[in-house]
Amino acid sequence: MRVMAQMGMVMNLDKCIGCHTCSVTCKQAWTNRAGTEYVWFNNVETRPGQGYPRRYEDQETWKGGWTRTKSGRLKLKAGGRVKKLFGIFTSPVQPELKDYYEPWTYDYKTLIDAPAGDDFPVARPKSLITGKDTDITWSANWDDNLGGVHELGHLDPIVEAVRRESNEKIKFEFEKTFMFYLPRICEHCLNPSCMASCPSGAIYKRVEDGIVLVDQDKCRGWRQCITGCPYKKIYFNHKTGKAEKCTMCYPRLEIGLPTVCSETCVGRLRYLGLFLYDADLVGAAAATENEQDLYEKQLELILDPNDPMVIAEARKQGIPEDWLDAAKRSPVYALAKIYKVALPLHPEYRTMPMVWYVPPLSPVVDLLRDQGHDAEGAGTLFGAIEELRIPVEYLAELFTAGDTSKITEVLRKLAAMRSYMRGIALGQEPDASIPAAVGMSEEELYEMYRLMAIAKYEDRYVIPQAHREQAHDLEEMGCSLDFDDEVGMYENSPFGEASGTPTPVAIETFNALRDRQTSGEAPSADSLRGRVNLLNWDGTGAPEGLFPTKHQHQGEPK
Repeated sequence: MRVMAQMGMVMNLDKCIGCHTCSVTCKQAWTNRAGTEYVWFNNVETRPGQGYPRRYEDQETWKGGWTRTKSGRLKLKAGGRVKKLFGIFTSPVQPELKDYYEPWTYDYKTLIDAPAGDDFPVARPKSLITGKDTDITWSANWDDNLGGVHELGHLDPIVEAVRRESNEKIKFEFEKTFMFYLPRICEHCLNPSCMASCPSGAIYKRVEDGIVLVDQDKCRGWRQCITGCPYKKIYFNHKTGKAEKCTMCYPRLEIGLPTVCSETCVGRLRYLGLFLYDADLVGAAAATENEQDLYEKQLELILDPNDPMVIAEARKQGIPEDWLDAAKRSPVYALAKIYKVALPLHPEYRTMPMVWYVPPLSPVVDLLRDQGHDAEGAGTLFGAIEELRIPVEYLAELFTAGDTSKITEVLRKLAAMRSYMRGIALGQEPDASIPAAVGMSEEELYEMYRLMAIAKYEDRYVIPQAHREQAHDLEEMGCSLDFDDEVGMYENSPFGEASGTPTPVAIETFNALRDRQTSGEAPSADSLRGRVNLLNWDGTGAPEGLFPTKHQHQGEPK
């Protein structure tokens, strides 16, 4: 047994209101530079819908993830090393710009400066790639709130799969329509196919917390990682010629702060915490023959942080005591392993994803209430699970490789929690038969309710800080967009104004970044003097602050 720590995330889809705040704040923090106009490390999709990039789940086309050979071994769906070597100088299988979208702005200058006349001036959309007039035909959010689904809904790969299996059409008539929001980031997988696909060895998984990053020094722009990632959460920066991806806001995590998307989430649907897992068993679990068994095999990888044997082995591996304590209090461990209501996204890709989802239940309540039923009564809810407006088969294709029994089990637990706590809220005697019906005690059901419904900030985000004794390792390993001569993370740059000369990540973590993120005041002019914001630099000319001022040469106070 080789115990390793993995930072994981759980999202409760019942709470997502589709406001896209997480996407916008992530965009502002990480991808507001030239070459990343179309890049969304975090995006929120309306399901059903084609997703972003368009139809990314169609692995027959995009060849992402792993496949199991007849001998029981894993190989990349896009082919092994020999096949990649022979085709290394050809364009890999990857979505084109039309599958993402051509980013645009508007010709505001014409709108503002147009002379007076009889016609109203129009700000035409301009491509951020070519600078020419463009027509807006697709975007990262084209399916928002079922926009166009009555015409394009059949192109959703999950809808296609459900139709093939049931031989029934899912109709998109208004009164029968179902929808929910699905926020997506990089899955930071235990068995990442993007890492295995990279010819340069530029993608690596951090030993101390499992975050998957791209070393910009080593990246040569082969783009095989884009093919290899089945979630299409690696992007190509067309200006730098490098691959970029979600970093899970590791500079924030290292000082105990949640990711930007979690911190700004309006619905408070995200949870962050540690998993402990047995690294020796990952390969065998990913090679499980039956795809529908992959979820259970992934659960088996996750170790009990209260087990004395696990604790002893973790200490041997050098995992600090406060990290072990954090693993015991981890909300993601509780939701995924103890209560078993969080599920991985597309386990059939065999990457062992570590961003988990609590499937949505809400629409059944609305439907039952509209029909005049006691919408949250236990008997009514349990009986309606199979008739959910969101088909169980659709959720199963997303989270359990088509196994509807696992989805039904989770939905019954969520329904039991809602019905049980509703009785208490109405002043009724607690009904012990409700949790018993789903194999839980009253205490377990109440604790699950506290975590999912009314958890405090420190309960939702249990994030151990990086250790000073790990500083050298973090400095060597800790940069996705590296330092010298690259667009990327200079001092404090992920979060705004205070970019400057290259600083080792570990030093930044424990000093400048901590002060920046925990201060309630904006940086003063004195603290920012002599620094340059490379995030907002377009790469032409010399940005203000790049060179020292005269008084700095003379040694005067800044």
